[in-house]
Amino acid sequence: MARRKPQAEIGIIGGSGLYAMEGLERIHEIRPGTPFGRPSDALILGVIDGVRVAFLARHGRGHRIGPSEINYRANIYALKSVGVTRVISVSAVGSMKEALRPGQVVLPDQFVDQTRRRASTFFDEGIVAHVAFADPVCAALSGALFKAATGEGAVVHQGGTYLCIDGPQFSSRAESFVYRQWGVDVIGMTNLPEAKLAREAELCYATMSLVTDYDCWHGSEESVTVEMILDTLRKNVALAKRILRAVVPVAAEPRRCGCGHALANAIVTAPDQIGASTRKRLGLLIGRYLGARRRAGG
Repeated sequence: MARRKPQAEIGIIGGSGLYAMEGLERIHEIRPGTPFGRPSDALILGVIDGVRVAFLARHGRGHRIGPSEINYRANIYALKSVGVTRVISVSAVGSMKEALRPGQVVLPDQFVDQTRRRASTFFDEGIVAHVAFADPVCAALSGALFKAATGEGAVVHQGGTYLCIDGPQFSSRAESFVYRQWGVDVIGMTNLPEAKLAREAELCYATMSLVTDYDCWHGSEESVTVEMILDTLRKNVALAKRILRAVVPVAAEPRRCGCGHALANAIVTAPDQIGASTRKRLGLLIGRYLGARRRAGG
């Protein structure tokens, strides 16, 4: 079967405050079905400076889906299904360090997962795969984000650890102090399992974290509120959109990282033990590897 022509190269997942992508031309919407249900919203397909882009509002337009109700598997699968090879994630975060001030940008390169209620793998029914996740962010894509952010005048911090909690409540003060002792840099509610699933789907992944507050550990700052977050986000979203527009042409250059081969040695289930329904459900992700293993085994 001939492979479908990609409809997009870059996927952008917009978080709180970012529900649309400026600069898109030749826009149209699609609502791809997935074996994992519906994604958060329609994919907005368009072109920026000649690069095909797919935009997805993580919480849905109008912010109607909470962080632990997001169908992360459907979101990543849908982006993969239209040809996306790189995903840029945008999210609002709280700062856990004095030096990371509200209004600034952090590009995390590590994650700590404190979520408990979310499906975090595509490989859970009839097949087992263990992808490497020691370095969860694509260094090349994050580096391109850093250059774009710097060029747009942002105060940007490259590297750091993102702690992901379920929410939707913010941290208690005791929790915030504990997380500070762990040495994490920012806290949010959405980048996991998103980053894990992107790796399983062999997509480059990088996140642009917009600092909105100091969580509740900071003694001289007010405890975090929705009003505080939204006020800072309104100031940051315009900057984030400029950064995204600047990074898209660079991000579309040929991949030289290993993200596109994350599953090469990760599937441990014997091919003859993978049922037809599983092969069909995950064909988009594993089809090329099962074919190669069948040929290798005769």
